[in-house]
Amino acid sequence: MTINDVASASAALRSAEDQRQARGRITDEWTGLDLATAHQVQAETVRAKVAEGDRVVGTKLGLTSRAKQQRMGISSPLTAVLLESYVLPADVPVPLDRLIQPRVEPEIVFVMGKRLQGPGVTAATALAAVERVHAGFEVIDSRYRDYSFALPDVVADNASSACFVVGSTSVAPDQIDLLLEAVALSVNGQTVATATGAAVQGHPAEALALAANELGSRGLAIEAGEIVLTGGLTDAVPIGDGDQIVAEFTHLGALVLTGATSKKTGEDNA
Repeated sequence: MTINDVASASAALRSAEDQRQARGRITDEWTGLDLATAHQVQAETVRAKVAEGDRVVGTKLGLTSRAKQQRMGISSPLTAVLLESYVLPADVPVPLDRLIQPRVEPEIVFVMGKRLQGPGVTAATALAAVERVHAGFEVIDSRYRDYSFALPDVVADNASSACFVVGSTSVAPDQIDLLLEAVALSVNGQTVATATGAAVQGHPAEALALAANELGSRGLAIEAGEIVLTGGLTDAVPIGDGDQIVAEFTHLGALVLTGATSKKTGEDNA
């Protein structure tokens, strides 16, 4: 298949996901792919999945750390779409045999109380639209080999979206200092990273405002009731069969995630 239009790019990425087969960059085959067109590819993939029975449940931010933005040559995060099929209950293992090269990162998660649309959204107005704050995990899974991509590639790939977990503990946004909310991330009992909310664009509410303004520039909005993943607090860590990843937050509780194949999960349930 020659990748030179929105439909073929979307089909190629969905095929890689379905077959669990990482591929080369779309931009290597479609040299004219720009950011605006990449958003069209992302939207086509979402449209196709919704047509098959999926449902949009929210928004995620990617590349929220300053270091990642500098590496990609951008000045603000990118946005992607959360689908209902990505939801992973907190007590369910990561379905490794559905994924290609999964990695996990802890996040601060917002559940929206009001509709939010740019332009002109500030951190203060963004936070005022939030109903509840949760801890979360995102499981990312790039369809590109070794997570090697240019910016249009990752936007077209819906920012490597795969699964996410929302913790059961929730706090009102005016009852927590999100700037200082800390997390310790451990893998198989070994602490591998620590961070605070400041790691996400300086403050998670700043990330939310940037998302609302970026979406508003394309005529889109974050709707009341939707979930927003504000971006990884730490670098993402790989997860394999039998791995246990724990994120302990200061006020938002602890989350535990394990990796398992369906065969192993079936044996455990037998």
